[in-house]
Amino acid sequence: MFEVIKREGSARRGRFSCAHGGEVQTPVFMNVGTQGAIKGAVSALDLKELKCQIELSNTYHLHLRPGDELVKTLGGLHKMMHWDGPILTDSGGFQVFSLAKLRKITEEGVTFASHIDGRRIFMGPEESMQIQSNLGSDIAMAFDECVENPAPYEYVKQSCERTYRWLVRCKAEHDRLNTLPDCINPRQMLFGINQGGTYTDLRIWHMQEIAKLNCDGYGIGGLAVGEETSVMYQIIEAVEPYMPEDKPRYLMGVGTPSNIIESVWRGVDFFDCVMPARNARHGKLFTWWGSLNIKNEKYKLDSSPIDPECDCPVCKHFSRAYLRHLFKAEEMLAMRLAVMHNLWFYNTLMERIRRALDAGEYAAFRAEYSPLLGQKRQ
Repeated sequence: MFEVIKREGSARRGRFSCAHGGEVQTPVFMNVGTQGAIKGAVSALDLKELKCQIELSNTYHLHLRPGDELVKTLGGLHKMMHWDGPILTDSGGFQVFSLAKLRKITEEGVTFASHIDGRRIFMGPEESMQIQSNLGSDIAMAFDECVENPAPYEYVKQSCERTYRWLVRCKAEHDRLNTLPDCINPRQMLFGINQGGTYTDLRIWHMQEIAKLNCDGYGIGGLAVGEETSVMYQIIEAVEPYMPEDKPRYLMGVGTPSNIIESVWRGVDFFDCVMPARNARHGKLFTWWGSLNIKNEKYKLDSSPIDPECDCPVCKHFSRAYLRHLFKAEEMLAMRLAVMHNLWFYNTLMERIRRALDAGEYAAFRAEYSPLLGQKRQ
């Protein structure tokens, strides 16, 4: 399922396979289609053209709308989306704790009010696994609690312990569901999630405990939610030695191009983030010399592509001036083209990272591009 084929320091070059799609090359960025679609009018067919290897959708949102049982009736998320590559589904835990109001946490799970219509819903480890089984994703994420940073030590400790117990229940239910005769994807994998806030000792303890459960992979959750970037890197460095060598490592919800470059250096294999699509919808575009705001006046008469170094479908055919005009005119095409460019950029970034690792030149790549891609242009 996963093999590390080359290393440079802690950085890993690997390959991954699952029930759908061919061999995934890692490090990999997963393109976020929360509700079964990339926001910005980008379809699964577009994702193929944009070099996406893994698509990510969300358990919480699809459970609320259209309903996971409906998705199962339609043949699963792959069939409904017309996507034949790998899909990872988030457990819904992050959304329960970030979007839901009036939530109540118990040992059994979480009761919360839907952010759509306010109706009361219960979700626990078993419910999250059942929803993800109905969706038929290739990778199901364990149900966990994502605490805010900073949070009191004692609360984070109790949360870590409960999240461990939830993972035990997730694994038992996941194993059971995969044996059912009507299971859409009996080869669905389960990734556990490391929590512990910004407390190194809790992070290490939790990673040691969940590693014993022999999940198919492991996420690092609860980061990029308010702490300093330097703290995030310190947590990754602390946890990485305790993560199984032969399992994928997934840094959840991260991040900027520079974040990805730095986290690969620290041993991470999988990434996801709404940033490329969200920024694009507001006219903020990534280039190989930093980011730019296409809405700025300076691009009014600029006939050059977004990035002269980019060979994405947008840069091949459209100018900065045209894209700026579309945003000013509030045309839907503006968001679509901008999202396509940013997703291509992120997927190409991962290609360049893999090439640098293949060549044994990742240290030099990091030294050049980590600061460069962190720059903001006008």
